[in-house]
Amino acid sequence: MTDETKNLNEDVQESTAVGQVDINIDELFGNPGAESIMLPEDGEPEKPKGIFSKENIDTSFLDNNPLSSAERKEKEEAKAETEETIAELDNLITQVEEGGGKGRAKVDKSGLFDLAQKMIEEGSLIPFDDEKSLDEYTTKDFRELFEANFQERENKIRQDTPREFFEALPEELQYAAKYVADGGTDLKGLFRTLAQVEEIRQLDPTDEYDQAEIARQYLHATRFGTAEEIESEIEDWSDMGKLEQKANQFKPKLDKMQESVIAQQLANQEQRKNQQAQAAKVYTDSVYNTLSTSELSGIKLDRKTQSLLYSGLVQPSYPSISGKPTNLLGHLLEKYQFVEPRHDLIAEALWLLADPDGYKTKIKDQGGKAAVEKTVRQLKTEEARKITSSNMEEQEERRTSSSKPQRTLSRPNNLFKRF
Repeated sequence: MTDETKNLNEDVQESTAVGQVDINIDELFGNPGAESIMLPEDGEPEKPKGIFSKENIDTSFLDNNPLSSAERKEKEEAKAETEETIAELDNLITQVEEGGGKGRAKVDKSGLFDLAQKMIEEGSLIPFDDEKSLDEYTTKDFRELFEANFQERENKIRQDTPREFFEALPEELQYAAKYVADGGTDLKGLFRTLAQVEEIRQLDPTDEYDQAEIARQYLHATRFGTAEEIESEIEDWSDMGKLEQKANQFKPKLDKMQESVIAQQLANQEQRKNQQAQAAKVYTDSVYNTLSTSELSGIKLDRKTQSLLYSGLVQPSYPSISGKPTNLLGHLLEKYQFVEPRHDLIAEALWLLADPDGYKTKIKDQGGKAAVEKTVRQLKTEEARKITSSNMEEQEERRTSSSKPQRTLSRPNNLFKRF
């Protein structure tokens, strides 16, 4: 970049923030207040392919733009021709499929083969990339082949139309469209810059007033001097009859410098988009690696919980009060703060996030205390059981002893007893 272009870039950036390149992780994942945070279906989480990347420019806003009468007529004729062809093919295939039915003449499948073969040779039909030869196709195969080709044609028209429309736009709107597609939001600043560029572009070196303005803009962009010094130089050129010559000399350079300004604005926005995509990848990789071990803080995770946590962190699938989509984490934070207040849960979550070690220590202490209390209760219960059992044994022993027959002694024989 030349010093002249760099100076002009600095001037423009003073009046607009379009060229700023910074990363806000909240914008990537929509964290709440932080405003949003991002599951595959239930099962083991898999690394998504470019969840945050924009592989194609979203040109859905072009769908409602009117076509010219010629374009509209051509589109309608192509649509009618396609529908007619589909109807004929559908009727032919149906006849083949139902050829054995009552009251319907059988149609030879070779007609479908001949038609498909001819269209493939003409390049109007794209064959499947499987190893099955065309003469082995069933009527179902032919139906799938034709339907796939018509779908491919529709997709191509859908993709080409926005591109053709984009290329037909004025250059300024093409800049704006690319800026928005790359995630730019400061449209007011962008159009202000475009307006300045267009004003300079329309300056006429043959017009006396424009000659002075061209010289003024060029000298200012190249840091010639103060405003007074620039005006003095322009007056000198005018007095010497050199102002038109200078204007013709400066105008091409000034136009090129202006083009560089716009290119730099778009490059800055594209750089910001790439940085956001990289930051998003780092984030999703980190979440995936954290959960892929199937363990979190020593706690085993089943697949369902794994998927819930992964999805809840990387997929912005919920509406937010900010108007942007948010993930499950952001959704729950908003829900329990504002929609269904549960500030006990919010306070506990805040405590864990603010002081993870302290919170976990308290939880462990509480768990240890509960375990001790449980052990004491068990010991007391066991002691009470033993006492009760002992008392019952003593009572049983006394009851048993009291029920025994009284012991008696036999009288000894009296040897002197008289008979």
